Amino acid sequence: MAAAGGRLDRGPLVGVLAVLVTSVLWGTTGTAATFAPDVGPLAIGAAALGIGGILQALIALPSLRRERTALASHRGTVVAGALGVLIYPPAFYSSMHLAGVAVGTVVSLGSAPLASGLLERILEGRRLGAWWMLAAGLGIAGSAVLCAATMHDAAADTAGTTAGVGLGLVAGATYALYSRSAHRLMGRGVGRAAAMGSVFGLGGLALLPVLALTGAPLLASPQAFAVGAYMALVPMFLGYVLFGLGLTRISASTATTLTLAEPAVAAVLAVLVVGERLPLLGWLGIAGIGLSLLILALAPSGREVEPLAVPDVAAAP
Repeated sequence: MAAAGGRLDRGPLVGVLAVLVTSVLWGTTGTAATFAPDVGPLAIGAAALGIGGILQALIALPSLRRERTALASHRGTVVAGALGVLIYPPAFYSSMHLAGVAVGTVVSLGSAPLASGLLERILEGRRLGAWWMLAAGLGIAGSAVLCAATMHDAAADTAGTTAGVGLGLVAGATYALYSRSAHRLMGRGVGRAAAMGSVFGLGGLALLPVLALTGAPLLASPQAFAVGAYMALVPMFLGYVLFGLGLTRISASTATTLTLAEPAVAAVLAVLVVGERLPLLGWLGIAGIGLSLLILALAPSGREVEPLAVPDVAAAP
């Protein structure tokens, strides 16, 4: 990310920082969910991205009206992204419910960079740079070590853990799908607010029936309601506002690789807040993830990091 003449290119750096802050916020979701033990994973996921997605659309209404023609011409990309938003939360939160917070988060986020890179390579012909491949490899290896350490230390049900890992892979693929869809819309001249608002608004609307069917426990106690409100407003709404900002400055594959910080944050919070134990091998995995993030943050600019030329007037809600 070094600009010509040795100066730091602040565009990609802002994108990196925005996605890293997003990752920290997302890393709190598993721990937050433990404070509402009577609320099922489907309800948690539907509340988080259903309400959060609709809020994204509401703040983007002026941009959505202004850019409705451009969005209509790319309706297939919008629908694909919304489908990812619809499938991701049930898969992600069910993965954490079945396999544990650390394992579910690690598998979901650890598989996303590979899925995102493959989507960009297959559908857009983007060359995956050496820095991205090195960072992704280190991050995925660190995530695998963290996952193995957690599974070894936990007395988990094998069938449940296996199902949780499978759902985590689905979550990683759908996360990559909606990230790539939003990035693709921005790359075709759609403003950040309109791109994120259309994808997450449509996906959020599709999640409302799931919330209606499963969300009653969220109203059973003030604590459960507070957990649902936090999930919707902070990690999902605020988090995806920052994530959209990041996607205007870095590629989707780089963004999904940076979000490998999330399982590290989730694991640390599981130790400090929930009281889970993390063996030495787990801390080594976190160190590997940290090294991958450092490489991405300091990587020379190249095709793996491409800021988007998004019109300023369309970027504001």
